[in-house]
Amino acid sequence: MKRTSIHTLARAATLCACALAPWVAQAQTPVLAPSMKNLGEARYVCGGVGAEESNAMRAAMKDHPLSLLFARESGAYLADVQVTVTDAQGGTALSMRADGPVCLVDLPAGRYTVAAASEGVTKSQVVSLGNGSKVADFRF
Repeated sequence: MKRTSIHTLARAATLCACALAPWVAQAQTPVLAPSMKNLGEARYVCGGVGAEESNAMRAAMKDHPLSLLFARESGAYLADVQVTVTDAQGGTALSMRADGPVCLVDLPAGRYTVAAASEGVTKSQVVSLGNGSKVADFRF
């Protein structure tokens, strides 16, 4: 039986690690949320379809003044929700169709009413922005 030196084994391990490095790095690359859209003073992005994108969107919630979540009463995520955000004076701050169950919204500090409509049902919540992140959870 031929004896293998420690030096030879270490060199082989290094070669294997280098050969695998691109795949390991690729597996650890974080999934990024879709890019933000601008609409007047508001910036927003909706997504969260699929486990990886959902995790990325949920992780980013803390970095935005307002996060919106849409789901059925059963807990199943819901998309294609019409969203209207009005300011304290009744002006429309944001109107959009959420194409995913999670929306991240950047608006100036203030008091807003968020109305979400899906399948003929409209629900609304009042939120005050300016101190940390707020989450408005809508169940249909």
